[in-house]
Amino acid sequence: MKFTELKTPCYVIDEQKLIKNLEILKSVQDRTGCKILLAQKAFSAFCVYPLMSKYLSGTTASGLYEAKLGHECFGKETHIFAPAFKENDFEEILKICGHIVFNSFSQLEKYRNKWQNADVSVGIRLNPEFSTQEGHEIYDPCAYGSRLGVTKANFREDLLDGVEGFHFHTLCEQNSDDLVSTFKAVEEKFGKYFYNAKWLNFGGGHHITRDDYDTKALVDLIKYVQNKYDVEVYLEPGEAAALNAGYLITEVMDIVHNGLDILILDASAACHMPDVLEMPYRPPLKNSGKPNEKAFTYRLSSCTCLAGDVIGDYSFDSEVKIGDRLIFEDMAIYSMVKNNTFNGMPLPSIVLMHNEDNCEVIKEFSYNDFKERLS
Repeated sequence: MKFTELKTPCYVIDEQKLIKNLEILKSVQDRTGCKILLAQKAFSAFCVYPLMSKYLSGTTASGLYEAKLGHECFGKETHIFAPAFKENDFEEILKICGHIVFNSFSQLEKYRNKWQNADVSVGIRLNPEFSTQEGHEIYDPCAYGSRLGVTKANFREDLLDGVEGFHFHTLCEQNSDDLVSTFKAVEEKFGKYFYNAKWLNFGGGHHITRDDYDTKALVDLIKYVQNKYDVEVYLEPGEAAALNAGYLITEVMDIVHNGLDILILDASAACHMPDVLEMPYRPPLKNSGKPNEKAFTYRLSSCTCLAGDVIGDYSFDSEVKIGDRLIFEDMAIYSMVKNNTFNGMPLPSIVLMHNEDNCEVIKEFSYNDFKERLS
């Protein structure tokens, strides 16, 4: 099927742009010997896992289901971190995960008898209490009152027996300068423990595949850590793997007027791109501009009953008409993994675009997908 023939709404994964991202990530691995994992919380389209596994070292998970998906469909290394683990899940986690990161020493000790007798490498997540977020407080693990990671005041040197690694994750869509400054804070508070470690995990939030990302600074930091502490270094970006490698195609169903022209779309911010409301942010839209930048300005909204289900205001060179198709960009990440069926909204199909003339419909959803979530 051609790109222009796809039914809306649908997510489209751009295979060629995905490969470009993967090549950049692999180049960091090749230059440093570090290992880069896919953080599935941002992108879990397992139809491309066989492709991604040719470039990356494995996956990381935030719970049992993600761990199972990575283990079954990606292969290679499977890592997991969660603020707390359920007892009923832990036996299966031990069987499929090679690395387990605990959020607290109480969780470490709760499961010590289990992990000490299993073939796993165990780590502790650290909280350096060093915030670099600006405007994304919801994604700041170092904010006051954060539940994520062990602070210096709560660190238990006496419980490190068997602990082989340390993990920190403080970034969100950031460049390597924030990683460098963060590591200085981590090293100042916890560095003396790294000499006895086997690995350090720098977490995610690294926008390595962004055009302005300073890869050299990242490479230099990795080599510094490897040389000083003789450890294996892991990174687990999610967004960077599929950054700008996907689209959400939608159709204009109606146009209403209330102070300005409002487009009613068959795609929804609340259902199909929740980060638009949660973060919030204004997703890029192909061939559009900011409000009043171009001749025709519209507010883009949805056909749900939620008054605030608004994607944003955009302008266009020409008048938009009912039946026109719009293409939101950078829609591979935090879309498919977070979507929902509020209001009975259909889930968008998932499409893999090998090229514009060869689009493969991977998955279509129906009423049953809505019904079977309920009882």
